[in-house]
Amino acid sequence: MTTIEQSIDLEVPVRAAYDQWTQFEDFPKFMKGVDEIRQLDDRHLHWVAELGGTRHEWDAEITEQLPDERVAWRNTDGKDNAGVVTFHKLDDARSRVMVQIDFVPEGIKEKVGSALNAPDRQVKGDLERFKELVESQGAPSAGGWRGEVPREG
Repeated sequence: MTTIEQSIDLEVPVRAAYDQWTQFEDFPKFMKGVDEIRQLDDRHLHWVAELGGTRHEWDAEITEQLPDERVAWRNTDGKDNAGVVTFHKLDDARSRVMVQIDFVPEGIKEKVGSALNAPDRQVKGDLERFKELVESQGAPSAGGWRGEVPREG
């Protein structure tokens, strides 16, 4: 299992950061290699991505979602991964997004890439593109879903 931890400070309120992040179908706008995400319902997503030159598809379940605080997920099939994104208010106009992703590298390309910290650089770049997107828009591309998904167990 490989763990990635990255964070970035944004010049937008925490609500704007959270609302944009929860527009899951917009992820291809800032996540390199992600071709498509379909939100199937409030808890389930279907991902299509090219990682290490190989196309992958998998389903993920949101295991916890608290507005302006956190979104946690895990795969339900396909690519083995899980993680959490947390949102932190720095002041009324600034916020911090912190990402932790756990995944199992598959195949030689992903294993070598993981050993060379390529996934860390990828997530750092994705966060920089997210910052550019959310700060340039001034508001989320669509209204954020303000419902909760309680953690089970």
